[in-house]
Amino acid sequence: MFATKEDLKTSRFDVVNYLETEDEIQAYLEAAAEDGDVDELLEAINIAAKARGIAELAKKMGVNRTSLYKSLNGSVKPSFETVSKALACFGLRFSISKK
Repeated sequence: MFATKEDLKTSRFDVVNYLETEDEIQAYLEAAAEDGDVDELLEAINIAAKARGIAELAKKMGVNRTSLYKSLNGSVKPSFETVSKALACFGLRFSISKK
């Protein structure tokens, strides 16, 4: 007998639930930055911030939690300074290289 659609229970995949260590967060952000897609990197930073905890990250960055949330949720483009500070809190930094 085969399982029916009603027999299968699925849940929405959320990468936030799988970013448990600093190494995992760093690897995730590095992978997101590889192709140079800014929107993809910003989304990854938002996801990493949720995995770490927005309040904790905001405190480390020295910014307001609400402001950080608004900066990272995709409704606005965060400043380079905000992105740099967030990456620094994850133990990362920008690097420039030839294409």
